[in-house]
Amino acid sequence: MRDLKQIKHYVLDMDGTIYLGDKLFDFTPAFLNKVKETGRDFVFFTNNSSKNATAYIEKLLRMGIEITQEQMLISNEVIIEHILDKYPGKSVYVIGTELLKNDFINTGIKLTEEADLVVLGFDIELVYHKLVVGCDLIRAGKPFLAVNPDFNCPVENGFIPDCGSIARLITASTGVAPEFFGKPSQHALDYMLRRIGCMPEELAVIGDRLYTDIAIAEGTEVTSILVLSGETKEEDLKTSEFKPDIIVRDLDELSMYL
Repeated sequence: MRDLKQIKHYVLDMDGTIYLGDKLFDFTPAFLNKVKETGRDFVFFTNNSSKNATAYIEKLLRMGIEITQEQMLISNEVIIEHILDKYPGKSVYVIGTELLKNDFINTGIKLTEEADLVVLGFDIELVYHKLVVGCDLIRAGKPFLAVNPDFNCPVENGFIPDCGSIARLITASTGVAPEFFGKPSQHALDYMLRRIGCMPEELAVIGDRLYTDIAIAEGTEVTSILVLSGETKEEDLKTSEFKPDIIVRDLDELSMYL
């Protein structure tokens, strides 16, 4: 636990880490207070692209947690920044929810079915027509980008298919795999460090998924902390190529070490 002494900033995953679905873990408020009491700070970063940052801030407020806009980071913003930088003026076809589409519209990106590139999100409003249009564009050679690689999203009664699973469907149809922009991509890590304004060795990423939350710190000076309150179970560590620096049962246990 000596690794925690140099940590000044914590990036917390949400689904499976601070809550499941609409149920906040009882220990979450105490952990957040402990972070502040010990002179550190925290932000949230979610790969879940079915909503936007504003919706998450409102959801947390309903749960009794009040944060600022600067404390809510989301994978939507990572991919939008990239498109504005690398594809300026290009139109986009979004296979995603209305909230995800609104994030694109609010930055001035044109959305159309005759688009220059395709973006896939965690679309809990998915209908077959979206898949048909998206696959046609990809087969025509349009770049295929996806927000987050998560296969499943943890909820109160188990899991539901996430963006990564929908991406596999599209890849099976078109033969084209997307580039992902949420955790664990370098795009996401660079975005975190830039937004927070810290050095890698001062940052710890906390989450419940080995292939996203833990993988993002692999080969860097960022500390990875796995919580076993969501998707990953202890037996999964035996076969995973990604090894966390610290493993705890949940945020309640981690707070004891702060």
